[in-house]
Amino acid sequence: MVDQKLYRSMIRSLLYVTASRPNVMVSVCMCARFQASPKRKSFEGNKKNIEILEAYTQNVGLWYPKGAKFELIGYSDSDYVGCKVERRSTSGTCQLLGRSLVSWSSKKQNSVALSTAEVKYNATGSCCAQILWMKATLKDFGINFKQVPLQCDHESVVKLTNNPVQHSRTKHINVCHHFIRDHQQKGDICIESIGTDDQLADIFTKPLDEKRFCKLRNELNILDFSNIC
Repeated sequence: MVDQKLYRSMIRSLLYVTASRPNVMVSVCMCARFQASPKRKSFEGNKKNIEILEAYTQNVGLWYPKGAKFELIGYSDSDYVGCKVERRSTSGTCQLLGRSLVSWSSKKQNSVALSTAEVKYNATGSCCAQILWMKATLKDFGINFKQVPLQCDHESVVKLTNNPVQHSRTKHINVCHHFIRDHQQKGDICIESIGTDDQLADIFTKPLDEKRFCKLRNELNILDFSNIC
């Protein structure tokens, strides 16, 4: 065991950093899961996060380019039973206005999923809810979006959402399935299939190798400003 007060203070500091450094969201959220009973291993993980931020990525941050096309788009992804303790999955979503990342999340799901379709549906449902909130907020500023693309890399989610007939394989994800399909039919969102290599939300669901991590980080406009200057 380690000092709980110290551990939580480290987590609070790192969570504050994620407001402008979404690239460390996954590692910080994984460490945050052990606040109730922190152990030495989790404490060392926290220290490593701080050391990396201080030593290698001090000049990394979000970049909002001027004159980018103003279109709302959402990305939804998840791992499958990635938590080794509770066997729950992690949902990752992000929303962009043009090339500007404006909203993101990485969250462990509330229950153990029985299939990859259920895992993806839970993540897609969270992304859909966030898109609807953003559409309503932007409408107050006189900006109206009709069908917002929601990119998902799981064919079952796309096909079952577009299928008007209730399928037996979706009974265990009934509410989430109807929520997404309802807004698809209303024209609020448009669920589109995307390749796994192009799934930007992948960075919010699991640890990645350096090459893919850096590729997705650049795609989300999280740049090293020392190189730009």
